Amino acid sequence: MTTRPAPDTNAAMVLGMAATAMPFARSPEDQAERWLRILRLHGDAGTALQALGVSEAPLEDAQNGSSAEREPPSFEVAPDVITAVTEDAMELASRRGAPALGTADVLLAVMHVYGSDFDHVLRVHGTDRSEVLERLGVDLAGSPAD
Repeated sequence: MTTRPAPDTNAAMVLGMAATAMPFARSPEDQAERWLRILRLHGDAGTALQALGVSEAPLEDAQNGSSAEREPPSFEVAPDVITAVTEDAMELASRRGAPALGTADVLLAVMHVYGSDFDHVLRVHGTDRSEVLERLGVDLAGSPAD
């Protein structure tokens, strides 16, 4: 039986905050924005994102309107999105033989789960997937370099 890596302290905080924030998201892109705002403040992912100049506020207005004018969610928040991200992050950490999963694993998992929605969020914050992967030292297979 293989032991799956557990989240380190920073990753556990990120996953916990995301679990609290996701029910308030209005779209998958809004979820991706919430993930980015949380991740930029914690662990290796936060260090990488801040080094790339990712700030709290988007560089361009991605929302096109105030929160008071926003419509209710047009989709039902998948209750298993946190599970999907956590499972992906565990798989990444397992593949590299890490004893724990970190925020870099969570960030890579978010990129995988949200795909183009997360790519758009990165762009409005002034970076892109390739810059983030390079800053994290990720090889083409998608695992953080040791």
